[in-house]
Amino acid sequence: MKQTISVLVENQAGVLNRITGLFSRRAFNIDSLAVGVTDDPTISRITIIVDSGNSVVEQVEKQLNKLIEVIKVRTLEENSLIGRELMILKVNANNKTRQDIMTICEIMGAKVDDISTTSMTLELSDTPERVDLFESLLRPFSILEVARTGMIALQKIFHSGIPSVCAA
Repeated sequence: MKQTISVLVENQAGVLNRITGLFSRRAFNIDSLAVGVTDDPTISRITIIVDSGNSVVEQVEKQLNKLIEVIKVRTLEENSLIGRELMILKVNANNKTRQDIMTICEIMGAKVDDISTTSMTLELSDTPERVDLFESLLRPFSILEVARTGMIALQKIFHSGIPSVCAA
């Protein structure tokens, strides 16, 4: 079962190494890892996706909380998070295939970042499942390169027990 762990940490050298070390020492594989600074430049958010059971994640969460640089650890449930992944993809394109690729982009909400006589570079930010679908739809056109960020996530806002995706 995939678990999403969100960790707020002090933005200091070596913090990411100590956190990933916790996972490697316990032989837990990290499926996805994304790190970025928050609105406060002294704090970073690390989003970690692991394929483990709840008890394993609870154990790691306790270990993470023991690290001095860790400010807050939260396991995000799948139904209570907003998660997105960014993919930039370069695909073969010519005069015959370009319109078909553009149609797929329009349907999926992707953006064309660059175009040449032989290729197109496309961008999509969406759920990991939709990013996977977009990639599979473009495979018949011969994908040249792919770069994916891994998922970033935030917990949804709840008002009166009802989840909301925007703040009031």
